Amino acid sequence: MMHRLLTPNEMAEADGLTIESGRFSGYALMQRAGGAVAAVILERFPTASHVDVLCGPGNNGGDGYVIASLLGQSGVDVRLWRSQAPKAGTDAALAADACTLPARQLGEFHAEPGTLVVDALFGAGLSKPLEGDYARVVEDVADAGVPVVAVDLPSGVSGESGTVLGAAIKADVTVTFFRKKPGHLLYPGRAFCGETIVADIGIAADVLETIGPSCFEDAPDLWIGEFPVPDLDSHKYLRGHVGVFSGGPASTGAARLSAMAAARAGAGAVTVLSPANALAVNAMHLTSTILRKTDSLEDVQEFLAERKPRSLVFGPGLGTHNKVGDFGLQMIAGAAGIVKGIVCDADAITVFSRIAEEFFAAARIDCAPAIVITPHEGEFARLFPDLTAGEIPSKVERARAAAKRANATIVYKGPDTVIAAPDGRAAINGNGTPLLATAGSGDILSGIIAALLAQKMPAFEAASAAVWLHAEAARRFGPGLIAEDLPLALLPVLRDLFGRKNRAGVF
Repeated sequence: MMHRLLTPNEMAEADGLTIESGRFSGYALMQRAGGAVAAVILERFPTASHVDVLCGPGNNGGDGYVIASLLGQSGVDVRLWRSQAPKAGTDAALAADACTLPARQLGEFHAEPGTLVVDALFGAGLSKPLEGDYARVVEDVADAGVPVVAVDLPSGVSGESGTVLGAAIKADVTVTFFRKKPGHLLYPGRAFCGETIVADIGIAADVLETIGPSCFEDAPDLWIGEFPVPDLDSHKYLRGHVGVFSGGPASTGAARLSAMAAARAGAGAVTVLSPANALAVNAMHLTSTILRKTDSLEDVQEFLAERKPRSLVFGPGLGTHNKVGDFGLQMIAGAAGIVKGIVCDADAITVFSRIAEEFFAAARIDCAPAIVITPHEGEFARLFPDLTAGEIPSKVERARAAAKRANATIVYKGPDTVIAAPDGRAAINGNGTPLLATAGSGDILSGIIAALLAQKMPAFEAASAAVWLHAEAARRFGPGLIAEDLPLALLPVLRDLFGRKNRAGVF
């Protein structure tokens, strides 16, 4: 359950439930949190000539007092800085009273060479921009270029959305407690966290059942239970058939990338549905992939009736003429009751943005296929123009709102890809890489999603698994990656996942 993410409010609830249970008092949790950070500092920064601990007025500052005390007791040269004392009667006040180090005025702080800065100012709960001495300190630490350990979350970063509230401290290491927050994974906050360490401070995992978080870090533990591994008696049609719509003669490559990815990701059969004028071009490049002429809706209906594909890819290379959108709406209606899922990507998103309400209505017809939409930032803005960062700061909440409106699984692409389901579940990808910023990589992703849908993974799990697989394959391949490399790069990643799910010695 480590993949579950907690908003700052949910983390406060976890603390409260732990205190109510009698397992630990609030002050005891603070001592354990401070102890966890102090241990990381002693392990990671043993040569720091001195440590400057910056304490805020709340519980994050309380953790800072505990850290300063423990480091001082370990023989570290520690200086403690604050703008104001904690409120009397709080756990932070108890920690401040127990700390024997003198408190210096934060307004006089200047980071010196050789120091290590501990940011215990505000953590994940900050809801407004840093001001005054706090804002000045952020600038001073950045100018000095000294290493920073952040407590819970770098001050100035929203734990809810990852947005930077005016200015933020950039940490080398962030130590958080019990579970990560969305702000650890969402950009730009993710870039301010450095390495994020999740420390166990004694909160029992069963509090999650009471809290019921619906946001997750996208990792195998989230979807491995649904991940398909062939049975001993499998044949190609049991493993699922994927249909991929191709563009015209000059735009066939995107469909073939999707088709190859679908085959590598486990689909038993893949058919490229090609207009007649592109058949020769596609035939020159396809071997194990089936090629079929598809010029009309009647051709599509014939294919669906004969081959009963479980999933389709619609969009890559199709062009942005209005007729593509009209054809798409008819295709979705015709696939009802036959096809289990349709991945709408690239050009499909652009054309459907012009007829958005009709598109969203198509996803709600009786027995409609599960729709997966895979927009990047620009495509998302076209399809959902009112769901802007200005109105909804959290990318997770924007994706959730889009998924509910469209009755579709949304794969909101980017360095922090968010996958959202109509029922409110959301996952934030944690293994993204800039290596995927290459032409055609999105077509590969669409093919992987379609393959997993064809193998009967539910849409949210299929999309989440595909996003993780896509990124993991790129990370393992390394520099020089182009889209054509990704299908083969999937193989070692798939082998590892199959190893986790090995059934009856199939592999």
